[in-house]
Amino acid sequence: MEKILTIAVLVASLSVITCCSADDPFSEYSTINYGGWQTNGGSSVASGELASFSVDIDKTSAEPTNSASEYFPEEEDALENNTFTTEVSIDLSNPTAKTENGVEVTVNGGHITANHGETKKVCYVLSGTTSNGSFTVLGDKKYAVKLNGVNITNPDSAALNLLSGKRAFIILVDGTSNTLTDGTGGSQKGALYCKGKLLFNGSGSLSVTGNSNNGIHSADYIVFRKGNNVYVKSTANHGIKANDGIFINGGIVNVEVTAAAAKGINSESHIIVNGGRTTVITTGNGTYDTEAKGAAGMKCDSVLTVNGGELRLKSTGSGGKGISTDMEALFNGGNVYIVTTGGQFKSNNDTSSPKGIKADGNITVSGGRIWVRTSGTNGEGIETKKELTITGGEVASYAYDDAINSKSTMTISGGYVYAQGQHNDGLDANGNCYIKGGVIYAVCSGQPEVAIDANTEGGYKLYVTGGTIVAVGGLENGSSLTQACYQSASWNSDTWYALTIGNNTFSFKTPSSGGSGLVVSGSSQPTLSSDITVSNGTSYFGGLGITNGTVEGGNSVSLTSYTGGNSMGGTSGPGGRR
Repeated sequence: MEKILTIAVLVASLSVITCCSADDPFSEYSTINYGGWQTNGGSSVASGELASFSVDIDKTSAEPTNSASEYFPEEEDALENNTFTTEVSIDLSNPTAKTENGVEVTVNGGHITANHGETKKVCYVLSGTTSNGSFTVLGDKKYAVKLNGVNITNPDSAALNLLSGKRAFIILVDGTSNTLTDGTGGSQKGALYCKGKLLFNGSGSLSVTGNSNNGIHSADYIVFRKGNNVYVKSTANHGIKANDGIFINGGIVNVEVTAAAAKGINSESHIIVNGGRTTVITTGNGTYDTEAKGAAGMKCDSVLTVNGGELRLKSTGSGGKGISTDMEALFNGGNVYIVTTGGQFKSNNDTSSPKGIKADGNITVSGGRIWVRTSGTNGEGIETKKELTITGGEVASYAYDDAINSKSTMTISGGYVYAQGQHNDGLDANGNCYIKGGVIYAVCSGQPEVAIDANTEGGYKLYVTGGTIVAVGGLENGSSLTQACYQSASWNSDTWYALTIGNNTFSFKTPSSGGSGLVVSGSSQPTLSSDITVSNGTSYFGGLGITNGTVEGGNSVSLTSYTGGNSMGGTSGPGGRR
């Protein structure tokens, strides 16, 4: 039990989730049950939206409304803080060499180079089509490039090659469609390459295809804004790559990559998501150079921060991940939906395991919504190599392995968390695990796993001092239960229960299979009823939990004092009364 499962659940208005499949992604795995006790060979199977939501490319222009304030590394990065009054029009269908307003334009077949030198406030207005051409910019001052219905294919190198090291404002003219494509024979870094800061504006559409390397690559940082509609595909490497940061303030961004271990969005510095809808699909398998590596929807070498908007990430290849960050991951708002379907990648005695969210630094959730589902062999839901802290928001994880895992301390003091490990623990801390508040619904696969686990073998402990808890499969041995816990030795599968604590009721649906015994806890002694009917209230975890709904009917469930440990006696759901 070496992994962690911490899930802060999503309330979801189900209308937010689109293109859902009714198929259970884990139906291929069988449940093994001996005398009502679930064993390691068994599995814990969920239902509802969490087990069926899908992630698909969506180019429609309607943006989510849950956005945070725009962030610009520098004030000058906002287009409205600049003026570009010197327009130079260039028709790619019929290019002409000229010198105009301090700008020198040279032409070599379909390949155009514009050099504005020291001239300020220059805006290049591009239109037309070329199947064997490119547009290159040189100059010592910031500039703008308006894409006004342009289609550029360069078989040999970058289609749009912005070699000036100054700010480049890309303006997508309203109502226009623009396409950039490179070939397979060049050494370019991207079909759209920018040596300086790359700043997207406007509400036209842009499609970029990279056949030799990345789709879009900036040697500095990239900013997307509301209204942008950008689609990027790479068959050779990453979709969108930046050396110094990627900042998504809004817009519709769709990315597809197919190469082995390719990243959809790859930043060597920070990533901040404040708005818009970003969808990434990776299909490449893992690969080995000096170590085993897998693909990732979003890879950040520094700190990843999500404040608003929506992220939809899917990785189908072996060893694939939704989010991978080398430092901290901070979730303060917005909606995050992640699916991985590939299994573990193995090569040269090294492995890359699939994960929904993987952080080498701390993971902190203070708001927003996170849904994660992993179905491939050894796939963990959410994992941090350090500490995990949840103070608010909604987190739901349904994973092949541990649902939520921390290599160090795990603390939950607020929010709504659902963690279900199909073949392992729900919540798993390799240090101390502190449950201080919030609503926690955790499910394990069966003995010897538990719903909420701490590293007792390493001298650590589970501490329960608050919160509303439902644990299918019990708690770690030797737990410190300052807040009293209670157990029902058996539970019924696929059944609605109501846990009432004072004036508040948390209704939950049990899985079709899972660990033995049911443990509950709250701020005062709870009552529990099974076989209820619940309506209204607020839905969480894709319909698996409802707070303060209208409860009707049901049968009272006997509860006895619980002191910790998974040897609870009785039977699991599938072995008990249905």
